Amino acid sequence: MQMRVLVVDDLDSNRDLLMRRLQRLGHEADAAATGAEALLKLSAARWDLVLLDITMPDMDGYDTLRHIKADPALADTPVVMVSAIDETESVVRCLKLGADDYLAKPFEPAILQARVESALARKRLADQRRIVLETLQREMDIGQQIQQGFLPMAMPAVPGWDVAGACLPARQVSGDFYDAFELPSGRLALVVADVCNKGVGAALYMALFRTLIRAMACHAPAGEAAPQTLLRTLAFTNDYIASVHGHENMFASVFFAILDASSGHLDYLNAGHEPPLIKRRTGGAPQWLLPTGGAVGLFPGLRGSVASAALEPGDCLFGYTDGLTEAPGDGGAFGEAALVRAIDASGPPAGALLATVQARLAEHVCGADAHDDVTMLCVIRGTGRLAGHPAPGSPTSPARTP
Repeated sequence: MQMRVLVVDDLDSNRDLLMRRLQRLGHEADAAATGAEALLKLSAARWDLVLLDITMPDMDGYDTLRHIKADPALADTPVVMVSAIDETESVVRCLKLGADDYLAKPFEPAILQARVESALARKRLADQRRIVLETLQREMDIGQQIQQGFLPMAMPAVPGWDVAGACLPARQVSGDFYDAFELPSGRLALVVADVCNKGVGAALYMALFRTLIRAMACHAPAGEAAPQTLLRTLAFTNDYIASVHGHENMFASVFFAILDASSGHLDYLNAGHEPPLIKRRTGGAPQWLLPTGGAVGLFPGLRGSVASAALEPGDCLFGYTDGLTEAPGDGGAFGEAALVRAIDASGPPAGALLATVQARLAEHVCGADAHDDVTMLCVIRGTGRLAGHPAPGSPTSPARTP
């Protein structure tokens, strides 16, 4: 495979000799007489290898190498130093500056060929790795866009209610999801779920869990009561995952609730999920909606029970995944107490409350990489103003966070 090699030497005889030998090896070769000329040629076109002399006037090989490695666009270009200075100190200096190899003059043709071919082989491997990584990154970007499409583009506009959600993946894609959608009965379905593990595998199962839950809930028989819809939906989802995909050992913790917007009555099934909380407008300790069953997909036949709660005007329902409360910081995990304080520090609209929690979380982790996916769903019952119609100047609730 022909590669492009730039020979940098201030002596015509050295340049000509090296270029001829490179051409005999089947490579394309060009030359530069100074370090400055070499940098111009390197910036103007792509090169696979540089053979760089150390002893040159004005800008010597050390300075030229330093400029090459300091330029992000050139830093990956392999450089083999060529010099009559065959001293350990010079070799070490070149390698510390980023040189890939060192060739002493006068050189044997076989040694020159071996060093050049070795450097070019490493360059080919690096190029192949870069292409693979770029391809994977493009695929991950596409996957991220597709997964974002599984989250609600906009929250249901239910009079008297304000709903907002956010999903913050630890990687490009997430195993968490939230959902909020109106059922044929007119009631509002609310879901927060966390598929085990992270990354692409969890993201694929996230799409499956979300699709099964929404499809089953939206095809409820006419007149079916909310508790029956909850039980039937999660029973089907559990049995399908456990029976068809049981060999993958994938499961999800799920909080699935159905809200009667007219009365504020909430039926829910907490399948092994972090307990959402209801923060009352009147103050006091929050009400935690504890698990009522095991995680979904562990084994066929697993069932939970339905519990209920009530949301009064001004009350806030806040659901989340464990990536929020377990996020590490200098003082330990973020924790439930910090979450309650963040909710107390904010208020309607729901989008502003989510922003406050995110800000407190960011302060806690101090810029560290995300430990786990973080997903939140906030539902606030209004005290007179209609959800979806915020007061003038107040922010609207985000449907999702990229």
